[in-house]
Amino acid sequence: MNVHDVGGRRRFEDSEFTLRIYPGTIAEGTIYCPVSARKSTTAAEVIDHLINKLQLDKTKCYVLAEVKEFGGEEWILNPTDCPVQRMMLWPRMALENRFSGEDYRFLLREKNLDGSIHYGNLQMWLRVTEERRRMVERGFLPQPQQKDYDDLCNLPDLNEKTLLDNLRSRFKQEKIYTYVGSILIVINPFKFLPIYNPKYVKMYDNHQLGKLEPHIYAVADVAYHAMLQQRNNQCIVISGESGSGKTQSTNFLIHHLTALSQKGFASGVEQIILGAGPVLEVRIVLFYSVCIV
Repeated sequence: MNVHDVGGRRRFEDSEFTLRIYPGTIAEGTIYCPVSARKSTTAAEVIDHLINKLQLDKTKCYVLAEVKEFGGEEWILNPTDCPVQRMMLWPRMALENRFSGEDYRFLLREKNLDGSIHYGNLQMWLRVTEERRRMVERGFLPQPQQKDYDDLCNLPDLNEKTLLDNLRSRFKQEKIYTYVGSILIVINPFKFLPIYNPKYVKMYDNHQLGKLEPHIYAVADVAYHAMLQQRNNQCIVISGESGSGKTQSTNFLIHHLTALSQKGFASGVEQIILGAGPVLEVRIVLFYSVCIV
């Protein structure tokens, strides 16, 4: 890494993104409100900006919610969560079609005193949902994509068919990683995906497993920070048939671990370890230990 690389990364971190927040019934007449934010901008800061921009009642409590399908489950963001980082994990198609897409979006919700979410006129929302369902049945609107689960433990009906259907649905969206609790399933895409650049290294740094979209960096990050906190060696087991991508997965793990340990300083350690990979490889199961130095 040279000076230009560091400068380029700093410029990327300082770049501004546009979030489109849909206030719904909180601000009548406003479809969405654009908010400029950086990767480090928190949900609390976005809400403060919305309150001032939409002139909302400051005595009320508001939260941001992320929804990934029309009428689907809303994920309430914590005040310290960064919406831009969550948006960057959306599929490429969702990011490119944010002007017209309705599946991936951020919503502004009002929070009641008891902690529940206030949805305004619920009957109106149900009527709109029913009308949309009828238009889908008549062919006027496209069929909604089947909901996929990033953790197979959350499948409402767990059997071989639903498990494979879920993996197939995620693979078609270029989501090659899926959790089974703390276990990570990887499906070899046999092509390079742009999900291993420095922004993903920083994004998964010191995050709880399962908080973000499944990724091999998340596994490496958990092992690395567990090593530092517990002062014990950690072991990552990689298992699979020939051609399933074990060696490449090991390379990604080592890349993330060396990036975390070096913290931006160039080193030849990564290339030395990667060069020794074929010698250390076991055809049935690979064991790589993250050790305290």
